[in-house]
Amino acid sequence: MGLRMRVHDREPIGAALRRFKKLIERSGMKKEIRAHEYYEKPCEARTRKERNRIRAIRKAAMGKPVKKERWPG
Repeated sequence: MGLRMRVHDREPIGAALRRFKKLIERSGMKKEIRAHEYYEKPCEARTRKERNRIRAIRKAAMGKPVKKERWPG
């Protein structure tokens, strides 16, 4: 995934860094990097997904809003 960010003339480095961090977070790259930081066995991934699914069902039953994931995994 290629992201580009152009630094404007006379833009302070702090402001450019802040924009860069927001760009990385909005693109989902940060979450993707964290997900691949350690190897997760396929059976562990299935178990985690099933737990998340059950948790979402329970939250919906209690009337709480359910947070949707942007990226599958």
